[in-house]
Amino acid sequence: MSGLGKNLNLTSHSRRAQAVVQMDLEKKMENRFRWVLAGCVLWFGAASFAVADQGAALHLDVYKSPTCGCCTEWMDHLAEQGIATSGHHPDALGALKREWGIPVRYGSCHTAVSEAGFVFEGHVPARYITQFLENPPVDALGLTVPAMPLGSPGMEYNNQFTPYEILVLKKDGTAEVYAAVNTYAQQFD
Repeated sequence: MSGLGKNLNLTSHSRRAQAVVQMDLEKKMENRFRWVLAGCVLWFGAASFAVADQGAALHLDVYKSPTCGCCTEWMDHLAEQGIATSGHHPDALGALKREWGIPVRYGSCHTAVSEAGFVFEGHVPARYITQFLENPPVDALGLTVPAMPLGSPGMEYNNQFTPYEILVLKKDGTAEVYAAVNTYAQQFD
């Protein structure tokens, strides 16, 4: 072979080497792109899960009289504490309470029902609703604050406060003390 043929072989060899290097570089870039894309998908997926989780805040359906102002103020208290509510005005609230198993002696002016089916009767502070739902006692129907204690959420008047008890309602119709609320501030701590 002449010198010219050797140069052609070298040039041809160089082109093949360049092509191999170029293909290798393209593969590496493609793999990096895939890893970056996978990372973005994971990050955005986690971010949207976090947003969806925030959207899954606690929600209660509240059954009350349409004219009851203290019930509305109690719902405002829940909203301030991050609990969403929907108000309902049934014609026969007493019948619904009986249906949910709430004895008359433990009743109050409104009843809230969680998505899990627990009931919260009367002016139960949001703090105790959240605490209860994090770890519901066995055989519990829900919580109640019987009557309408002065100074409980929704029953505030002239900075007055009457200590009261929050009761856990049992499925068998009995109740026991869940928490004693002795100060106004204790409702929010």
